[in-house]
Formats: sequence, C-alpha cells, structure tokens
Amino acid sequence: MSESRMMRPGRLSRRQSGLLAILVIAVGTFFAFTKDIPFTKGYEVHAVFEDTSAIATSSPVRIAGVEVGKVKRVEPAAEDSTASVVTIQLDEQALPLHEDARMKIRPRIFLEGNFFVDVRPGTPSAGELEEGGTIPSTQTSAPVQLDQVLGALKSDAREDLRTVLQGYGGAIGGEPGEGEDADQDRSTRGETAGESLNDSLSNSAEALRGTAIVNDALQGTEARDLSRLLRGLGRVSRALGSRETELKELVTNFNATTGALAAEQDDLRRTIRLLPEVLGAADPALDELNAALPSTRAFAREIIPGVRETPATIAASLPWIGEARKLVSPAELGGLVDDLQPAVDDLAQFTDGATRFLPRADRFNRCLLENILPTGDVVISDGDLTTGVSNYRELFQGAVGFAGESQNFDGNGHYTRFQTGSGDTTVKTGALPGGSPLFANALRRPLGSRPARPAEPPPYNRSQACHTQRLPALNSARTGAGP
Repeated sequence: MSESRMMRPGRLSRRQSGLLAILVIAVGTFFAFTKDIPFTKGYEVHAVFEDTSAIATSSPVRIAGVEVGKVKRVEPAAEDSTASVVTIQLDEQALPLHEDARMKIRPRIFLEGNFFVDVRPGTPSAGELEEGGTIPSTQTSAPVQLDQVLGALKSDAREDLRTVLQGYGGAIGGEPGEGEDADQDRSTRGETAGESLNDSLSNSAEALRGTAIVNDALQGTEARDLSRLLRGLGRVSRALGSRETELKELVTNFNATTGALAAEQDDLRRTIRLLPEVLGAADPALDELNAALPSTRAFAREIIPGVRETPATIAASLPWIGEARKLVSPAELGGLVDDLQPAVDDLAQFTDGATRFLPRADRFNRCLLENILPTGDVVISDGDLTTGVSNYRELFQGAVGFAGESQNFDGNGHYTRFQTGSGDTTVKTGALPGGSPLFANALRRPLGSRPARPAEPPPYNRSQACHTQRLPALNSARTGAGP
C-alpha cells in the first residue's frame, strides 16, 4: 500500500466523515420536528381550564412560588367547547401530585409579565395522580380580567369609581393651599403631591435595594425558615395574649417610670452638676481605702494611672454634660415626657378595651370554624342534578356562569343571551308588590320549591352563641308546593 493511501493517525477517513455528518443531520432533524430531548421528558399531567387566554406555551409552573415545570401544550378540549386542555411538564421536585390537586392561572409580578400556573399538590389521602392523568375543570380556575370586572359594575358604581379617580388626580396634581404645607420640609413646600413623589425617586434606588436585602433575608438560609418564623411569631402572640394583665401592668409601670423621671428632672440635673466634685473626691477616698484594707492595695495601685486621667476626662465630659442638661430640659425630653402621658393613658384604655373585644372575636371565629364553614362543605343531594361538590363551590360556580353569560364574545360589544321555551303547563308567581302576578308556560309541571318557605320567620335567639347551635341539615329540607 502506498504512503498516500495510508490514513494518518488521529484523522478520520472520508467514509467515516460522511457517516458522522449523516448522523449529525439525522439527530438535528429529529430535534427540529419533535422539539424534545430524549430522556428529559419529565412527569406530564393534563389540566382542563375553562379559560386559557392568559396562558401560553413555556409559561412557568410554580408550587409555593418555586418554579417546578413548564406549560408544554395548550389544546382545545373539544370542537364545540370553549375549554382547553393544558399539558404540563413537571420536575421531580414537584412530586407527588395527588388526585385532589388544584391549579390556578395567576398573573406574574409586573417585572416578569404574563401569567403562570400555580399548583397545589393536594392531600395524600386522595391518592397520587398517575403520570398522564387529567385534573378536571372543577379543580382549576383562571384569573378574572379587568374588562370582566368593569362589565359587572353598574352605571352608578362606574360613576362612583370615576369620581374617586378624579378626586385622586386632584389630590396628586393639586397645589397646596396657603399654610397647608407650613409644617413640611422646606424642599417640598409649594410642590404638588406628584412633584414630591417624583423627588422621592432619587432615594428609591437605595430604599428598594434595602427592601430587596430584607426580603431576601426573610427567606432564610434553609428550607421552611419563613414558615418556622411565622409559627414562632404566632406562639409569641399567643403568649402575649395569655398575659393580658401582665402586659397592661407593664404599660402602666412604664408610664409611672417616665412620670417619675420627669418629676425628678431638677434633682437629676443637680446630680450631673455635682458629678465632677464626686469624682475629684474619689482619689482621697481610695487612699483611705488602701490604708484600711490591705487586700485592696494591689487594686488601688493598678487604678492610680486611671485616676490620674480622671480630671482630664471630667474636663472633656463637661461639654457633653452641658448638652445633656439641655436635652433633659422641659423644652426637649422633659416636654416629650409630658406629651407622652396622654398617649400612654390612651394605650392603657385601648388595652382595657381589647380585653373585652378579644372574647367576642373568639366567639365569631368559632362560629365560622364550627358552623358556617362546615355547613358550606356539605354536598347537597339533589338526585340527577347533584354535582358532588360542596355547596359553597356550587355557589361560586353559579357566579362564574352568571358572569359568563354576558362576556364580550364579538366585536359588536357586550350581549346578554337568553334561551326561551314554552309548554302546555301554565305557572304564575304570587302577587308582586305594586302589581299583578307574572305568568309563564313550562314544559313540565314543577315539582316544588326546596326548601319550602315557612309560614313565619324562624325564632331568633340573641342569647344563644352561634357555635353552640346544631348544624343545619341541608339534605333534610322539606319540599313545598310548586307554583
């Protein structure tokens, strides 16, 4: 074999180079069409949302503020449905995900923009959600847009909102009247509130930097540091609440202490004035102590250099003592103590009022926890119309449907849609105030009204605490006669 045909060590032949190029092109084509990297697919689940206009592909997925995945696809649920199926790819740190997990589309902060999917993993008792599983629309929700909020407002509410905004604009842009800003800093006198806010922007960078440092420190150095801090603050608050008498005595004693200092300010001033003479007489006293107590001789010998410097120290402290006398004068701290006395009295009255308010707040909270919330969690059994969810969720779902009937669905503006029907059964209402009954035709005869309207309002007992009453039996309500 000739030397020209021999392959040099470390170099590829033409055949090997061609095969390598074909392999690279094939891999690149695979990635271009699949848009997935093998072995990194992750854990995928599906979620059905009624409204996905605020979410897009690659939007972040977060649990408790920590990003744990991305939105991979957004596809329509069906041809005749407005709902969409969102495919979410999660990291291992997001697992496990349970059957009762809930997802909500939330807006990101103004510096990030767009929206993200907030995930609540659910409870272990519901069982784990398998990979590829679907979270139904009853466990998902989307944010309410501003146009939906404004569309729900009536004309009088909109007019009130306009008046508030006009008043706010006047407060920001209006110039201060004569004497209104006399107690303000000289640099802000004569300026509008908007101009003063603009001036504050020069200090905003340092203030925001300090705020960012504080917020970062609040996160702690280990996992769950913030939650442990909140639990600790809760224990401290409960301990203070259990020591109301001692806390009130602390405030009262502090008031007595500050009042005693204010009453003895003349004696305190004379004490400070006589302090140099006392220090000057300390040297002879130490000599007598040295002669009387041999055991203190070594100590006195060591302290002599410091005593020799005492006159100079006293001379240097005299200007400070003079300023301190001015500080404790009636025009300064003495007057401040007098001004604080009404505030301390008000604080004591507030503390005394809190001892009466807190038991009432406790009864109110127990009413919510033991009566109102358990009643809202009851699933109302209504035959084929039973939804299987708590009645408070049915109320919110009805509100969502009511809001959806007047959505802005085309370019002509807001419309309200109604579906009419007719039948051979005539129904009518009772006598309306100021008019006659209303009549209508129904397809079938009404079964009745549940619960039945009682002949008279039930008795109302103000002396019976709410949390001691029995829970209402919603599924045992009596059905009354139909119209």
